[in-house]
Amino acid sequence: MIDQKQINYNRIEKAIYYICENFKNQPSLDETAAVVNLSSFHFQRLFSDWAGLSPKKFMQYLSVEYAKDLLKGGQSTLMDTAYETGFSSTSRLHDLFVNIEGMTPGEFKNGGKNLQINYCFAESPFGRLIVASTAKGVCCIAFEEDERQALITLKQRFPNAVYHQMVDKFQQDALFIFQNDWSQLDKIKLHLKGTPFQLKVWESLLKIPMGGLTTYGDIAKNIEKPKAARVVGRAIASNPVAFIIPCHRVIQSSGNIGGYMWGTARKSAIIGWEAAQNDQ
Repeated sequence: MIDQKQINYNRIEKAIYYICENFKNQPSLDETAAVVNLSSFHFQRLFSDWAGLSPKKFMQYLSVEYAKDLLKGGQSTLMDTAYETGFSSTSRLHDLFVNIEGMTPGEFKNGGKNLQINYCFAESPFGRLIVASTAKGVCCIAFEEDERQALITLKQRFPNAVYHQMVDKFQQDALFIFQNDWSQLDKIKLHLKGTPFQLKVWESLLKIPMGGLTTYGDIAKNIEKPKAARVVGRAIASNPVAFIIPCHRVIQSSGNIGGYMWGTARKSAIIGWEAAQNDQ
């Protein structure tokens, strides 16, 4: 059975790859549409339905100059502003609802022994997800189209846990973050396996406002480790919770997008999508 939704996502993903690689040349609508074998009319409509803005506007959000403007504007480097604007804009400050609890040393060392982990698969605007949770909160969110591989990767993180394929409230709260209205959202609870340094870095990521960007160096300064940008980068790269802990909002100081565990095209897509939400 043909999954038209997946076909459309694959087309958008391919178009984003093309835009990312060629935005300096400002490819036309016709050129980008041809890459995904669609007419300009149908491509414009499909892309706008998915991203909420035109391919041309999206290209502007992906440009290095746009990223540099954000970095210079103060919004992205003064991360505490995310906490100072109050709850009147919860649709743009969903990170305020996220609470991280680190696993105990025993849970950390013994591969999740005695942990019961529920997991499910779900769709998001950026592809298929696996979401897993313990009795204390969500322990993993990862983009992965192959369910079998997603479960294998999860079990590598917690080899001694007991697994159940089922949906619970922790997962539902986490998935609800992809909606545009978070006004009724309960606090999202995360139960993460990480060193104290990693947890500190992940907590600092939660202070980056939606639609804002920052650099690895700024994160290092924020946690009072100004010379540890490279180590900070490794901690960011090991983030186990996609999207909710917004490692996609960290880019290179040059303004280039930089790497992403789940693909640079997806990172670019999320950055562009969030910028579009802020402009609505």
